[in-house]
Amino acid sequence: MSKPVIYVVSDSVGETAELVTKAAISQFNGSNLVLKRFPYVEDKDNIEEVISLVKLDKGMIAFTLVKPDIREYMKQRAAEEGLYACDLIGPLMDQIQNLTGKTPLNEPGLVRKLDEDYFKKVEAIEFAVKYDDGRDPRGILKADIVLVGVSRTSKTPLSQYLAHKRLKVANVPLVPEVDPPEELFLVPPEKCFGLKISPEKLNFIRRERLISLGLNDQASYANIDRIKEEITYFNKVVERIGCSVIDVTNKAVEETANVILYHFQRKG
Repeated sequence: MSKPVIYVVSDSVGETAELVTKAAISQFNGSNLVLKRFPYVEDKDNIEEVISLVKLDKGMIAFTLVKPDIREYMKQRAAEEGLYACDLIGPLMDQIQNLTGKTPLNEPGLVRKLDEDYFKKVEAIEFAVKYDDGRDPRGILKADIVLVGVSRTSKTPLSQYLAHKRLKVANVPLVPEVDPPEELFLVPPEKCFGLKISPEKLNFIRRERLISLGLNDQASYANIDRIKEEITYFNKVVERIGCSVIDVTNKAVEETANVILYHFQRKG
């Protein structure tokens, strides 16, 4: 005796429909059922093909079709041929519409798009952490964007903010006593952004930072002459790179990010 067949039909890849169907089958210890996935059902011709196959196999249909006309056509044709077709998503969408008063997008594959978007964001955040503060110069050549600046120019929070936009960001601190990594001069200049700040603003930020750590705010880290030396060094490095420079003196992280995104997307 041949095994019963369930056709899992979807207007996308069919992962959701198959997962739900497998969950139901598990309640019957499998029951020797055969699943056949039929993805990307987009028109009535596809429906007719499915109906023909199900009739031959004397099986049933479990489907997730979000377009109302295609969903209704599936129900109609299955009923006409005496086949059982279980609508896995339609009734739930109808109830959500009643609850919210909003009209569904009726666009196939949105779950997959959302999943891909989520994982790209996670990957970008992990990248920003891994290549933060110049800890591994190999990330410079892998990055979508490279941020360059002296200490306390918001490189790390800016990297994280851009990571949430699904961009892989590496950042490199510049210190006069340390040569910048050679990779910095191999990356395309349009991917690199220098973060410039006024000496007075940086002096204030660093002093506040030292105080918050319980340290002496007169340390060389916050010395105005030392800061000017660092900024002079910064100017020489970014000039050699040939990259865009953004003055972050009075900018919030979101403002700087928007400037970078504009330049990045325009040049991309």
